[in-house]
Amino acid sequence: MSAYSRDEILRWLGQVADPEIPVLSITDLGIVRGVEIGERVTIALSPTYSGCPATEVIENSVMDALRDHGVEDVEIKRVLSPPWTTDWISDEGRHKLRRYGIAPPEKGASKRALMRGERQVACPRCSATATELVSEFGSTACKASYRCSECLEPFEYFKCI
Repeated sequence: MSAYSRDEILRWLGQVADPEIPVLSITDLGIVRGVEIGERVTIALSPTYSGCPATEVIENSVMDALRDHGVEDVEIKRVLSPPWTTDWISDEGRHKLRRYGIAPPEKGASKRALMRGERQVACPRCSATATELVSEFGSTACKASYRCSECLEPFEYFKCI
């Protein structure tokens, strides 16, 4: 019988912040794909994309967080298939992004729909949809830079993947 429950480990993982968007936890992002408790604790994680520079930092943070709670034998399993999608961001994570000033991706939205103008990105500050793309690339590869035509504030949009 293990000294740790799956719920307890998930609660601890909910305290591991994303290094690029620290207002989000890795559970908010939906990158925790599984928790197995046996002779060792195995955590399955999906990177947000295969080239994400934060992947190793996140894996090390998970190891540190679990060791801080007395879990010594930890294995990280990187899961690439199916690939992570922004649809896996929790509703709470989307709310946190918006409060932080980053427009969250809509569930089921696609980059193709945005590029064709079928969908507008709502400003996280005033909720106006009269916004314009300034740059496809924001402060990180997973974000784009936008400007609101109503409140005139710049903001980032977490790209649909």
